[in-house]
Amino acid sequence: MINANKKLKVSYFSIKREAINLQKQGSTALESVEQQADEKKLMWILMVGILAPLFDTTITNVAIDTLVRDFNTSVSTIQWVMTAYLLALAMVIPFSGWAVERFGGKPMWLFSLGMFLLGSVLCSLAWNVDSLIFFRTIQGIGGGLLMPIMQTLAVRASGGRNMGKKMATVALPALLGPILGPVVGGLIINHLSWRWIFFVNIPLCIVAIIMAWKGLPNEQRRTRTLRLDLLGLMLLSPAIVLIIYGLGEVSLSHGFGHAAVLVPVIAGLTLLAGFVVYAVRKGNEALLDVRLFRVRSFTVSAALLFLSGLTSYGAMLLLPLYFQQVRGESVLLSGLLLVPQGVGMLLTRSLAGKLTDQIGSRPVVLAGTLLTMLGTWPLTQLSGDTSYYYLSAALIVRGAGLGAVFLPVMASAYIGLSSKQIPHASSTTRIMQQIGGAFGVSVIAIILQNELNSVMSHDPAIVAVAFDHTFIWSIAFSTLALIPAALLPRIKR
Repeated sequence: MINANKKLKVSYFSIKREAINLQKQGSTALESVEQQADEKKLMWILMVGILAPLFDTTITNVAIDTLVRDFNTSVSTIQWVMTAYLLALAMVIPFSGWAVERFGGKPMWLFSLGMFLLGSVLCSLAWNVDSLIFFRTIQGIGGGLLMPIMQTLAVRASGGRNMGKKMATVALPALLGPILGPVVGGLIINHLSWRWIFFVNIPLCIVAIIMAWKGLPNEQRRTRTLRLDLLGLMLLSPAIVLIIYGLGEVSLSHGFGHAAVLVPVIAGLTLLAGFVVYAVRKGNEALLDVRLFRVRSFTVSAALLFLSGLTSYGAMLLLPLYFQQVRGESVLLSGLLLVPQGVGMLLTRSLAGKLTDQIGSRPVVLAGTLLTMLGTWPLTQLSGDTSYYYLSAALIVRGAGLGAVFLPVMASAYIGLSSKQIPHASSTTRIMQQIGGAFGVSVIAIILQNELNSVMSHDPAIVAVAFDHTFIWSIAFSTLALIPAALLPRIKR
């Protein structure tokens, strides 16, 4: 009887312990489901918020000729409508990391959207080219803050888990921009006033602000007294602006040796070197933590983001020029002909994110780079009457490769970083992309100009050869990217 009671008691406690364990597991599973739901909600809010600035750049680019005619001015003057936006965007990127830490992600996201909305409204009401250039600066301040803040909020929400999948989600607008932007811009320019290229931003921004106001979590700011590193800001922001401005003058000055290029670039590099020396001494109180470059995965990712300017941005300059200069197509049709590359990027987006989480970024980026080179090779065989079906197939392959490169690289940049380092990483990676893009466009533009000068002909078949040779250089730059790609991290089994 005693033994039976003992057995019953043991059985009772075993069942109770099991019930408690099951309750804990159920509670953990419920928390996990709720956390995943909150992360998805956050990603959608961020995606909607970033749509307007990503579409704005590509839409505005196709309106240059229309703005020249309507304002009765020169192309070089109208170019400042784009340049002012890019310089303002670059200027505020270093400020974004400190701002998120000091004021919190949600307030800064709302502030950035508000600035972009204000700039869009003012641009749509511009009465002359000077006012439009000034209002584009206001718009650029908002646009420059949005991207690094979005990356910081997305990475912090994920807690470093499934980074490939998270980057695949938040990067969707970045892939849609190049696809739909030129098409939307062409439709607006053909059928509506130029003011509508800014009007379209207004409803997007309003919806994004409402969603963020209601849906973004209120953070507890842990660094209310964090001081802005003014000296670091005075060194770094002008450095980035001068470098990007100088590189933007390359195509206008027909080379890197012109004073209009050398003076700002050298001045910018000098300020940048001064900031690095200063930041090393300042430590974690510096505007940007340069000690991030001690982390191999971050350094390699930053190098690849810079090189993407040569492999991606440069080629994006070549394709519309080929369609318009060699084939004589309109701006709208040129935009439509670029859609297959965007479709290719969409095709590999989810797979690249999933594989990055499963096998690491190294094999995915290496495969993506080789696929990009494969898709670019047909572009080195262009003629004056190359089949558009053939070009579309090549662009789908090229886009698939680009989609498999960008997402894993961005995910790798955050591996091994603390929560406090994430805003610094977001700002730094964005800076590398901006400078790399400006450098890539400048290099490709000069190579193309030299090739065009060498053929000295207006025959489309001969001019196409200049584009062929320039695309060969693009493949060579992709080959260069294989070196840092081989140094990316892989999943340890």
